[in-house]
Amino acid sequence: MKRINIHRVVYFTICTFLLILYSCVPTSQFTELEERNQQLIDENERLLGENEKFSVDNVELRTKIKTLEDDLEKLDAETEDTKKSYEELQNEFSILSRQYDDLKQSQDALLTGHTRETRRLLTELQKTQEDLQEKEDRLLELEQNTSEKMMEVERLRAQLEERNLRLIELERILNTKDSIMRALKNSISEALYGFQKEGLSVSIRNGKVYVSMEEKLLFKTGSIDVDPKGANALKQLAGVLENTPDIFITIEGHTDIIPVRSNPSFHDNWDLSVKRATSIVRILLDNSSIDPKRLIASGRGEYLPIDDRDTPEARQKNRRTEIILTPNLDELYKLLEE
Repeated sequence: MKRINIHRVVYFTICTFLLILYSCVPTSQFTELEERNQQLIDENERLLGENEKFSVDNVELRTKIKTLEDDLEKLDAETEDTKKSYEELQNEFSILSRQYDDLKQSQDALLTGHTRETRRLLTELQKTQEDLQEKEDRLLELEQNTSEKMMEVERLRAQLEERNLRLIELERILNTKDSIMRALKNSISEALYGFQKEGLSVSIRNGKVYVSMEEKLLFKTGSIDVDPKGANALKQLAGVLENTPDIFITIEGHTDIIPVRSNPSFHDNWDLSVKRATSIVRILLDNSSIDPKRLIASGRGEYLPIDDRDTPEARQKNRRTEIILTPNLDELYKLLEE
């Protein structure tokens, strides 16, 4: 990004110098183009940031669910141990109760007997009573702890169920978007089937549909005027896109690394790529009912090549226009915020 910003500064400096020197383009028009270009770059960066945030949020949500599942499993184990301790204390309590009853009967039988024996029995009886009280207190404590553990388990179960439902809803939305984009790709492929041998291809990357059109289908070398054959392909594409109101459309122009000659229409490769994208936007709008708010015209110049080699074949691949179709993810972002 820093590298692109440096190029932009150089680009705008040269453009400003040429405008002042030759006065070929009015200053107001140039400023408007400059502001529009900056808006497009900012919007592209925002979309990339939002896509990355969604990926991070999805990973964090899965991690939290895994942590809750581990805590739930641990609490289940602790609850089982507590139940076992409770049962053991109940058995000990029953044994002590029987011993107490036996000693009580012995005491009653010996009340008329020897004083020393009576005192011994009284001591044992008192000790047994104390043990019984201690066990009873311990049982009450365990009962309370068990109740608290069960409440915590239920709370975690409810929280886990809520997060699972959110995850299911996220996956449903993503699957729906993927299905819509696959159907859109198929529709576009069918509508533009006759142009695939003319340098047109349709693919899905990162959840987006890419319609890539080589320069030979759309423009003559160094021109921003769309060829009639390319215009026909764009008209058919517009017919498909006007029926998909939830799809955002970005037209992205690309050039090779060979600089073009500066002229009144454009100054360099970057300017050429932007104005080619703008030409395509006009054809889509003039031949459909597409809402202009859905459209973005942008140019990448020579800075995003398909093939980095400096050969005629590589340069031909890089001279292209890509129409990028992005699904509306507002519903997904709203769910994440909730």
